[in-house]
Amino acid sequence: MQLRCLIAFLILSWCCEAQYSFSGYTNPNEWQKTVYLSIVEDYRKMSGVYSEQIIAKTTADETGFFEFKGDMLNAENRIYRIHVDKCTETQQDVNHFNGYCSDSEELLFIAKNTDTLKLPFSFGNQVFCKVESNNPRANAFLKIDSLKNDMRFAYGEVRSEANRKLNNKKWFTTLQDYGTALNEPIAELAIYAYLSDRSSDLHSYYVEDLKNNTYYDALKERLETAYPNAPYTAQYKNELAADRFMLASADETNSSNFSSIIYAVLAISIFLNLFLLYRIWKNKHSKSEDLRSRLSKQEQVVLEHLLQDKSNKDIAESLFLSVSTIKTHTNNIYKKLEVQSRNEAKSLFTK
Repeated sequence: MQLRCLIAFLILSWCCEAQYSFSGYTNPNEWQKTVYLSIVEDYRKMSGVYSEQIIAKTTADETGFFEFKGDMLNAENRIYRIHVDKCTETQQDVNHFNGYCSDSEELLFIAKNTDTLKLPFSFGNQVFCKVESNNPRANAFLKIDSLKNDMRFAYGEVRSEANRKLNNKKWFTTLQDYGTALNEPIAELAIYAYLSDRSSDLHSYYVEDLKNNTYYDALKERLETAYPNAPYTAQYKNELAADRFMLASADETNSSNFSSIIYAVLAISIFLNLFLLYRIWKNKHSKSEDLRSRLSKQEQVVLEHLLQDKSNKDIAESLFLSVSTIKTHTNNIYKKLEVQSRNEAKSLFTK
């Protein structure tokens, strides 16, 4: 009997550990009660609000408390975002165009499926300014933001061209060194994206730095070692190859090798993109099959009709069943797929 209890306890403990819990508080007097959880798989879209990244949403209670929990996240560290805004759902398509939202508050963090994350109020009831997590890498983006604020202050002390150039050189190196010291390559990508942004004043330093600095290859090695299958790694390798190609094509001394370089870079780019597309397709196909396996054969048949936007009456006539039976099957499908509507069900199987 004691042995059975011990085994049951160990199984229960394992199941509990395989759950994530992200909770925190918002100010109910300032923000909408809906809170969104997104996964960021494109490090060029870390900041902003993108509907295609949202994987879950919940509603804060009267005190502003909210929680996301479950076991559907990746077993490896990934970049996630929690955000709130002042837009109603009918306004979001207009106000969130190209990821821009002037009335939102967001927090980027690193987590995996077994992590616990708490976001308590900071000073003055500010939201998303403090992270408490069992994952030591969770608050890496807050640290980077803090360093960027120091940088902005340094630029603002003396507003002159000379001061800006001196600060550009200093902070370019400072940010790179800080990223390496974080010992978390996917957080380091946030700094890389900032330094290599073509609209940034620091981009010219990046172009020159890329010619001789071994930092970029070292970052690639860190990503390949820590996250060989993550989308960030493929994206970084693709961008690095493309940027180096642009440098090579602009260099007159390499003009004789122009054709061979362009074909090589294009081949690498196509291969990496095809590989990334294959990984995405494979993950979506596997997820779709996974979801269907939760349903009975009859429910799978009903689901196919639902995905074709047929009404309950049309489905009942096609399957020679009553409308009430179709409604029962539909409710069971919603429950097993953990959705609330047809549109949500269809979104799970969109190719």
